[in-house]
Amino acid sequence: MAHGPRYRLPFRRRREGKTDYRARYRLMDVGKLRFIVRITNYHVIAQIAKIGKMGDETLISAHSKQLQKLGWLANTNNISAAYLTGYLCGKKALKEGITEAVLDMGLRPPIKGSRVFAALKGAVDAGLKVPHSESILPDESRIKGEHIVAYAKSLDEEEAKKKFSKYFEGGIPPTRLPEHFQEIKKKIDEVIS
Repeated sequence: MAHGPRYRLPFRRRREGKTDYRARYRLMDVGKLRFIVRITNYHVIAQIAKIGKMGDETLISAHSKQLQKLGWLANTNNISAAYLTGYLCGKKALKEGITEAVLDMGLRPPIKGSRVFAALKGAVDAGLKVPHSESILPDESRIKGEHIVAYAKSLDEEEAKKKFSKYFEGGIPPTRLPEHFQEIKKKIDEVIS
């Protein structure tokens, strides 16, 4: 007669809310490289990894903090930064001869137009082939930050300085975000060619 508990304890990473093992096994069956997007409280991380016997092997990595080295003055966690991080990762991948991958968004729910899909659009625009539906990607105007410009213009000067204090501290008025976005995108093209 067997003794001991009748329940089965989930794996530690599942209990901590870090890994969805069912989704992970499905991705393993595909046998392709994974385009991994992770969003933290302050940054966006995009990686291309392959599944190995001893664990994942990261081949390419891009971090939104790297955008600051290229001159990015705005938030490193917004939708524009997510796009640029995905774009940077996609450009690095193509330079290394990696042309396709499948999206791995971890435990994030698939919300249309979210930062995860902004990073995906960045990678796809860079030339990486990732299966997706166009309907889930955010609008071009949203990626460039035009919604932030519209909101900033709707406020009076005092309110705008309060709401966008981090932008002003960083040295960029929110109304300049779309041009700044294009400048950084162009710099990524120049640096990785």
